[in-house]
Amino acid sequence: MKKTLFVMAAGLGLVAISCNKSTSSSTAAYASFAVVNASPDAPSLNIFVNGASVVQDFAYGSDTGYYAALPGTYNVQMLSFLNSEALVSGIVTFGPGKSYSLFAIDSSAKMKIAAVEDDFTIPSTDSVRVRFLHFSPNAPAVDLVAGGTTMLAANRTFNDQELTPAYAQFITLAAGTYDLDVRLAGTTTSVLPLPGTVLEGGKVYTFYAKGFVGGIGVQALGAGTVIHNQGPQ
Repeated sequence: MKKTLFVMAAGLGLVAISCNKSTSSSTAAYASFAVVNASPDAPSLNIFVNGASVVQDFAYGSDTGYYAALPGTYNVQMLSFLNSEALVSGIVTFGPGKSYSLFAIDSSAKMKIAAVEDDFTIPSTDSVRVRFLHFSPNAPAVDLVAGGTTMLAANRTFNDQELTPAYAQFITLAAGTYDLDVRLAGTTTSVLPLPGTVLEGGKVYTFYAKGFVGGIGVQALGAGTVIHNQGPQ
């Protein structure tokens, strides 16, 4: 994920201001946001914020990295890269000093924007911070389990953090390699095994369920990963 930051103000486009989000006092008053394309059957997207282009030809499963923005209310528009068809627009509010991930979710015909507040508290080098979000439109409620027995997220349903913001909070784990498993809620029935998942110390991760149950190819049920402090690409 890119660490170069940009200021976005209404009508001004993007201006580079910093290469270090966590330490630069010059950015302390700004908000920051990233965009993630989690809409399984949507075409690549063109993203605009207050009319300013943020990213073009933005593919499913991708994330932009963070941009800085002046605190305030913004109009986010997502258009098809193929024909410029407007797929969704929404109003989001960025608070000073806060960070957000804007997920394009659901099918292209019902696309919506899920604005999820992030937390940039960086763990120690022997720990990680993780969370799980459910963005598979037709999947039932699921649990996320580590090592066969450790419950990381229970009874999660599609876009449930919208009504229960606590579901977007991160938890702290020891760094290491984990056999993760997405299961039908309350059962041991695996729907998405994720063996050998490496969680690198000092990193902050979002795992999200994506795709369709019964989907084919790239639209199949799967897991997406965002590393919030990955560093420069």
